[in-house]
Amino acid sequence: MLEHLVGTIRYRRCAEVVMKRFAPLLLGMSLVLPCPAGFARGELLVGNKSDDTVWRLSLEDGRRLDEIPSGQGPHEIAVSPDRRLAVVTDYGHQQAGNSLTVLDMGDGKAPRSIDLGAHARPHGIRLLADGHALVTTEQSRSLLRVDLDAGAVVQAIEVGDGVGHMVALAADGATAYVSKIAAGTVARIDLATGRKTHEVPAGEGAEGIEVAPDGRVWVTNRAEDTVTVHDPDTLETMATLPSEGFPIRVVFTPDGRHALVTNAMAGSMSVFDATDPRLVATVALRPEGAESGQSMLGQGPMPIGVIADPVRPRIYVAISGADRIAVIDADDWRVLEFWATGRQPDALGILP
Repeated sequence: MLEHLVGTIRYRRCAEVVMKRFAPLLLGMSLVLPCPAGFARGELLVGNKSDDTVWRLSLEDGRRLDEIPSGQGPHEIAVSPDRRLAVVTDYGHQQAGNSLTVLDMGDGKAPRSIDLGAHARPHGIRLLADGHALVTTEQSRSLLRVDLDAGAVVQAIEVGDGVGHMVALAADGATAYVSKIAAGTVARIDLATGRKTHEVPAGEGAEGIEVAPDGRVWVTNRAEDTVTVHDPDTLETMATLPSEGFPIRVVFTPDGRHALVTNAMAGSMSVFDATDPRLVATVALRPEGAESGQSMLGQGPMPIGVIADPVRPRIYVAISGADRIAVIDADDWRVLEFWATGRQPDALGILP
């Protein structure tokens, strides 16, 4: 009877999740449960840096649903909680970019651009509950607050020298944290006052940054192959972990149990226990048969962007040097498949 039940469900992966979660309840029952709403309709947004495009990929099988033009050099993507908007930072190529591309994910309206004026090289981005975006701009050494509806910069917070690259946001939306590559530091920003309250050393090449569900701030230090864990109030270093091969991004699984760090030069992803910081697994990310091109960081697979699916037990990694997305099972850390992308994928967003 269970085989018949599974056979009635349209999508194989959906069936796997339903069986895992509901098998004890289904034994002895004859009803057929439909796939959870939206499961098969989820999308992965991929920013292709060298093509100046964003691809919409089906989370069911990786097929391309659409290609949308962005500004030059799309480096990061943030999706609004209501899934209505996706916002892309247009970092630029040889010439510095100074814009955001706003994608309407609901009505299919044409993309619109927000001019950031003198604030060039926008990179890290987070969206606030009030409809504003926080954006790091390297050349103006600022953390911008941008009104997305008005299409205007409403505040520029000085973060200082050192190449403020990525930004993370505390759960309450009151505090932002900025990593600085050249300075090797992490800075704490009070958004209510618009002032930097703390800045401390993290490690050489501090780049990837994320706030864990328990509030601690994790930073990947690419030039010294470490990950540091910081107190959210004082930024005191609470732990230092090895992550070999140019650790460049960090995210957390939805349950908060694991921190996932991509290592660009090693072509791998480190999996850490997030509550008791320690390495628990390393995932190789080298697609067989895929040629590794030259990226901004060098030759090789170059896994960079990483995102955890909030609904499915899946992790998606942008393999920038191989023009692929790696799909990883979050239960056992197996690479399930690779999906094709445009040239040099990096930025990732998800519509679950």
